[in-house]
Amino acid sequence: MRWAFKPAVMRHLLNFWPPFWFNGIKVEQLADDYRYARVSLNDRPWRRNINSSQFGGAMFAMTDPMYPLLLMGALGKEYMVWDKKADIDYIKPGHGTLTAEFWLGDAVVDEIKAATAEGDKYFPQFLVHIKNNKNEIVCEVNRTVYIRKKPKHRPKPEGSL
Repeated sequence: MRWAFKPAVMRHLLNFWPPFWFNGIKVEQLADDYRYARVSLNDRPWRRNINSSQFGGAMFAMTDPMYPLLLMGALGKEYMVWDKKADIDYIKPGHGTLTAEFWLGDAVVDEIKAATAEGDKYFPQFLVHIKNNKNEIVCEVNRTVYIRKKPKHRPKPEGSL
């Protein structure tokens, strides 16, 4: 069972979602199988910090919903997926348009399915590199996601009806 939104529709919805729209964040690509996404953050004078580089909050926001979104699309409606926690490491000032790419490989999806098969919670981590137009890493964002099968899809305990 797949997720409700087709990737092309979801990409357009996200591009008009206020937290992305007002921050200059754009989902450039969203794969048909929800296994890859590319997001950009454009540079405008009103979005710069006091040091004339990209505002760190916008860099953080560009990674916020992406792994939960990809996981919901790849795993389907049987699963609850939530962003649990994240931290960011600013490596160098972000100037110009910045990009981030997100991948979900078969091994990761298989690992998640195996870890949650009996109804357990699982907390995979994903490291995202935000890069400038010279392909230099300007920051790293480590995101932890909560994943668990929805109650109606969990195995029933022994002895229950």
